[in-house]
Amino acid sequence: MCFHSSQTKKVQELESRYNVKLSEKVNRPYFDVPQFHINGFSHPNMLVIPQEKKSVLFPGIWGIAPKNVHPDSLDNYYKEAIKFGGGLNAQSEKLFKHFLYKESIFTRRCIIPVTGFFEPHEFEKQKYPVYVSPKDESTFSLAGIYSIVGKKVTFSVLTKEASPLFSKIHNTKKRQPVLLSKATEKKWLDENQSKNDILEMIKMPYSEKNVSYFTVNRDLFHPKIDSNEPYILEKVDYGVTFK
Repeated sequence: MCFHSSQTKKVQELESRYNVKLSEKVNRPYFDVPQFHINGFSHPNMLVIPQEKKSVLFPGIWGIAPKNVHPDSLDNYYKEAIKFGGGLNAQSEKLFKHFLYKESIFTRRCIIPVTGFFEPHEFEKQKYPVYVSPKDESTFSLAGIYSIVGKKVTFSVLTKEASPLFSKIHNTKKRQPVLLSKATEKKWLDENQSKNDILEMIKMPYSEKNVSYFTVNRDLFHPKIDSNEPYILEKVDYGVTFK
């Protein structure tokens, strides 16, 4: 599952890449700071491109919440929701059945730009963090859904059954985030998509030729260590194999 990510691009780079503008200029200094390790369980603010305002980068809280939750009660909601994964991921297989997901899937889809994400890999009964990123050093466009709680956006990353490559990386749960190709991004945000259209986009394979992956420092697994530092994106060779 995708619970950890990175986003090290400047806002201007994201604006140019996606042909969008930051919703509020006052947020630019905050989002210009590189985030080497974004821990989803801290429910951070990240930039998303929402379907309802597809020309902007808008701050969203990682962890989708029901619209009837009071904005001031989000922290308490997340404490309770931790047993369900904190809303960080949404299984694409449940999109049209889950009470929360089905409210968002037709009209509140989003793109979450990241420069990479982390997945656990098991090797000889030990777990190692693997950093997955685009070989061309651009961004991944993660497919997501969102809700609006008061004036806040909360979102979740969609996941699906892992491809052959991601089955080797995330070799226990065998899941992966839904990655959108450039050709699919506009369609994902298009409101005129049927259920079948949406399912087809989710099933569409992502070109594995542009995927880089390697093991990184196991500090990523330690909640008491601040691994939001450049070193967490550096390769650490443990002799791990991917089969």
